[in-house]
Amino acid sequence: MKKFLGYILSPLAIAAFFLALLIFHPIQWVCFRLFGYTAHKRAVDLLNLCLLSSVYLLGNTVTFINKQNLPAGRPIIFLANHQSLFDIPPLIWYLRQYHAKFISKVELTKGIPSISYNLKHGGGANIDRKDSRQSITEIVKLAIRMKENKWSAVIFPEGTRSKNGEVKSFQVGGIATILKKCPDALLVPIAIKDSWKLIRYGLYPLNTFTSMTWEVLSPIEPGKTPVEDLVLDAENKIKAALA
Repeated sequence: MKKFLGYILSPLAIAAFFLALLIFHPIQWVCFRLFGYTAHKRAVDLLNLCLLSSVYLLGNTVTFINKQNLPAGRPIIFLANHQSLFDIPPLIWYLRQYHAKFISKVELTKGIPSISYNLKHGGGANIDRKDSRQSITEIVKLAIRMKENKWSAVIFPEGTRSKNGEVKSFQVGGIATILKKCPDALLVPIAIKDSWKLIRYGLYPLNTFTSMTWEVLSPIEPGKTPVEDLVLDAENKIKAALA
């Protein structure tokens, strides 16, 4: 029944999603060109509120749980498991006060309304996976911006999306690079639950009447602990939260 309803409701949700991208593209341009970073960021935040709201048309729900007293004015590395492309809009909206930036594939900086513009001008890192030197350079630049502006970053350490919700082993590379340039960054795991079910049938039909949850877990102080141990701790916390 849920899949059947997906055939009926998916066109509405997809139309709303892409309409938001089209509407906010010129808004972003105006905000960035005329008013700078702060105005542009507010436009991007509102865009992602609209994007996450589009799934309500499918009868789905988004719950974001943050019971942690995270510090203001300190860089944070948010480490999350990755289940679908829809993981991102709730992270941008609900973590907006932390100026969370993403590490994205450079291919995404072209051809996608709103998203490509934000990736070019939003302050994140756009990496070429075929060029390790370029990738490291971009991540280092992001780490420097984090340190100077007290920004944060969201990293998906699995490296790819999980198609069934099972958490894959975390990689340490990008996190280690950021910590070298921004050693006072706090590590904060986020457990994402059941967003993979939204696209369990593919991009069409989208699934319906699914509850999806994002939960911010207890922070991890880097200190002098090896990065491998820090990342493993975050991985285990996420797995425990999803168990």
